[in-house]
Amino acid sequence: MKQNSQPNNTPAFVLGNGVSRLKVDPNFLIKNGTVYGCNAQYREFEPHYLIAVDVKMVNEIVSAGYHKNHQVWTNPNKGITSKHSLNFFSPHKGWSSGPTALWFASTHGYREIYIFGFDYSGINGKFNNVYADTFNYKKSQDSATFHGNWASQTEKVIKEFRNITYYRVIDPSQNYIPEKLSKEIYNLKHLSFNDFEKRFPGSIYSDQIHQKTTI
Repeated sequence: MKQNSQPNNTPAFVLGNGVSRLKVDPNFLIKNGTVYGCNAQYREFEPHYLIAVDVKMVNEIVSAGYHKNHQVWTNPNKGITSKHSLNFFSPHKGWSSGPTALWFASTHGYREIYIFGFDYSGINGKFNNVYADTFNYKKSQDSATFHGNWASQTEKVIKEFRNITYYRVIDPSQNYIPEKLSKEIYNLKHLSFNDFEKRFPGSIYSDQIHQKTTI
């Protein structure tokens, strides 16, 4: 895939589905930059680009017809029920959806990319995902998903695109940093939600009542 060599002065926001992502208002982000979303996020809002590489998830999106009027990107796979109106990575990375979305955003020439919901760790050893207990997702009481590959893939993107500053927005109470991302990587910063709110006033839900509920 050809990279965009021209700098993009608007920010990009890459949204994973760790539960910390619920603190940020995605519709605010959509109005203030370009949003790269993953998997079932289409159930709640409409990111500028939706990335899904799991075949079951792609087929859910196709069944819903979301791909007909929105940018949906995935990897070529024989198991996809209908390839019409989908966009395919060529060559594809063979990675998880979140790191693939981060890499895809990075090819578009942004100076700054903010990352949400890349929590990596489980919740008390259990599955950490805002869509837990819904169709095509594991149960909230299932064991936490191994995050080693996800962290390695994230690290590869950040080290490849040295001209981009990445901000991983984290909750101080859930501030797990994988070893691969805790080392000194000069273009990666870990930013609190409070500090992000100072940069983008009105972006963070003030309390849990106003956080978006999942379906």
